[in-house]
Amino acid sequence: MRVALFVVGLLVLLIGAVFAGQGLGFIPGSFMTGDMKWFWIGLAMIVVGLGVGAGGLRSRSSKRV
Repeated sequence: MRVALFVVGLLVLLIGAVFAGQGLGFIPGSFMTGDMKWFWIGLAMIVVGLGVGAGGLRSRSSKRV
């Protein structure tokens, strides 16, 4: 479960970074390019991705030995 949360958090973070890059105009070729709305959406996704990924790293396994 920990690895799955980390991977999901990483994917959300990467997609958010692409959205933010397109919103700022660093990544051209999309309807999102240059639209600040997508920067803010991407920034929110980065924050959520960091939280989920950190939660995956910090959570303990439910199985006890």
